[in-house]
Amino acid sequence: MSDAPLLETHNLISWYGDFQALFGIDFHVMPGEVVAVIGANGAGKSTLINSIAGLLPGEAGSVRFAGQSIGDWPAHRIAYLGITIVPEGRQLFPSLSTEENLIIGGQTARPGPWNLAAVYDLFPVLAERRHQPSTSLSGGQQQMVAIGRALMSNPDIILFDEISLGLAPIIINDIYAALPRIIGEGMSAVIVEQDISRALKVSDRACCLQEGRVSLEGISAELSRDAVNQAYFGI
Repeated sequence: MSDAPLLETHNLISWYGDFQALFGIDFHVMPGEVVAVIGANGAGKSTLINSIAGLLPGEAGSVRFAGQSIGDWPAHRIAYLGITIVPEGRQLFPSLSTEENLIIGGQTARPGPWNLAAVYDLFPVLAERRHQPSTSLSGGQQQMVAIGRALMSNPDIILFDEISLGLAPIIINDIYAALPRIIGEGMSAVIVEQDISRALKVSDRACCLQEGRVSLEGISAELSRDAVNQAYFGI
């Protein structure tokens, strides 16, 4: 693992109109590292992900990727650089089939191991439903499409926003069972997750947000439950 962060934010501030959602976030991800972002609803987790991905406007020096300042770049340019997002709520294209949604992810034409065959090997059910409208799939299958679409861009880092939100436990287990193969390709990942125990189990480090500020960060295996609860709930 390199000594230099692959992704880092410096004093990251984000706004929704007149509402400030993030207050000076310093955050980093090393090459090949999995970092969990935890926190209560409204803590700023999705805002952090969207700011990194260029879905919210930012300042030039607030986000750096592979040493390059990208804080004011648009989302499509960031995607071509090697950062991809699995957005909250999947956000598939409803007029397109499963396979067409996946193909869109490959428009960056970045070299790497992920293509249709690899995604179908990872999630065989998608191969069975490749020609079905994406809206006809179950919630869990749609999440698999969203993950596959992100992988098709062969990113260096993948941002999972609320990876298990609204899914049945058996589907959550299936998706998490696939993570080692995804990360095993040398990819870095940021995982926003409501399930604290699962988030700490699958990550190398964790960052807890509270009201738009970092309230705790550290090596996941070393964070005590009391420390996490205090950082999470502020009590």
